[in-house]
Amino acid sequence: MDTQTKKPGLGKEIGTLVKTNIRDYMMYIALVLIMGFFAWQTGGGFLQARNIANLINQAGYVAVMAIGMTLILIIVHIDLSVGFVAGFSGAVAAILMTKYGVNEWLAILIVLVMGLLIGLYQGLLVTWVGVPAFVTTLAGMFIFRGLLNLSLQETGTIIIPNKGFNALSNGFIPDIPAGLDFHLVTMIIGAIIVIAVIVSEIKTRMNKIKYSFDVPSTPIFVFKLIALSSIILVVMWTLASYQGIPWTAVIVGVVLMIYNYMLNKTKLGRSIYGIGGNAQAAELSGINVKKVTLFAFCSVSVMAALGGILYTSRLQSATPTAGVAFEMDAIASSYIGGVAVSGGVGRVTNTIIGTLVIMSLTNGMNLMGIDISYQYIVKGLIFVIAVAFDVRSRKK
Repeated sequence: MDTQTKKPGLGKEIGTLVKTNIRDYMMYIALVLIMGFFAWQTGGGFLQARNIANLINQAGYVAVMAIGMTLILIIVHIDLSVGFVAGFSGAVAAILMTKYGVNEWLAILIVLVMGLLIGLYQGLLVTWVGVPAFVTTLAGMFIFRGLLNLSLQETGTIIIPNKGFNALSNGFIPDIPAGLDFHLVTMIIGAIIVIAVIVSEIKTRMNKIKYSFDVPSTPIFVFKLIALSSIILVVMWTLASYQGIPWTAVIVGVVLMIYNYMLNKTKLGRSIYGIGGNAQAAELSGINVKKVTLFAFCSVSVMAALGGILYTSRLQSATPTAGVAFEMDAIASSYIGGVAVSGGVGRVTNTIIGTLVIMSLTNGMNLMGIDISYQYIVKGLIFVIAVAFDVRSRKK
């Protein structure tokens, strides 16, 4: 009797993959639909190179905060203070540079250390004192909003003249003088990224085969590689046809790689997922839940400080209104990116897609001249639909 299992057809395999990974696929589909809609409504203006670069610079501060927020949400906590921690951090950086003449890079370092201390303070309240994260960070929201207003009470908006600081969210990586009508370095980086993605995907596939995990068939795998490579090259060509890769993208990319490696390749990352899945079981298995939780709070506050730096750099000024609703965009980006409401599930790479969804909505509606009130309504609806879809799909 022939006991060999017959492989499913290509169409059936695609259907199974879509059904199994529907949560992740819907996120990408939503991004494509949103971008397509705004491209149609703006006569192609949304997808012009200048606007794509602008979108990246606009999304940078939310992206880094959302990456930090992802860790907090995975372990089933929350940080409502990140918005005004970001606003206050930007104000401190501006004061250090303009009032005290501190070098911009030293000012950035001081602000990041301040973010670490803020995270340490809030994390200790949660882990050692036992104050719930919601209460601790809600109090933090009030405290840092007050500190932001106090710090700018005498001067009001502070204009920042430091070119190096302002270039973080307005500048682009330099190019090689080659007399070309496109940014050569951007295309070289794009080619390197494509090669790295292909090598990584092949290595991952071979490891799965080695340990007898299910993998997609060769045609689907090849199609995936071609699709990923094409998307990367199209984005890079679009940027190269303008001024190249923004420094914001470089900063977010470095942060993303660090956090992605930490979550997927280290004991700390496994501990974070373990705590999110079941904190009591994690404690019994030898994980120091308090220390890991403290790390997550320090991490999100440092990312909030970095987000404040990027936002202040983008505006080239520190304003009393900085920080308003930043935490909402960060939380929404994380959940839209696939962080489970129940905790224990989430990827920072998907969080970036969630950020692009949120910021594409903002950018596109701004281009269309839609009132800010309707923008909040649309983003709220998208947010609740994404979370409802996540809850229903995970139940199934």
